[in-house]
Amino acid sequence: MHRKIDTAHIAPAYGDTSFARYTEDILFGDLWRREELSLRERSLITVAALVAGGHMEQLPYHLQLARENGLSKEELTEAVTHLAFYAGWPRAASAMDRIRNQQ
Repeated sequence: MHRKIDTAHIAPAYGDTSFARYTEDILFGDLWRREELSLRERSLITVAALVAGGHMEQLPYHLQLARENGLSKEELTEAVTHLAFYAGWPRAASAMDRIRNQQ
């Protein structure tokens, strides 16, 4: 089983709610730890889904997690460039802004 993803940001964001518990226990506690995909692959899929869906508010956290999971800034930039033709130029441009602003 993969390492547990740090979920310290969840409680302050969502409080003591069922949503927070599901996020910690099921999403990050179970789904992200399954062995069938590497953490790197899961991060790339998640970033692609967020960009394609236009969910830019969730992107900074997942870009940082992707870096922690072994994806380089160059690989993320290339993935978003590729997505521009499938998910739309404005969504890709917004994602590029977030990548550029990552530390």
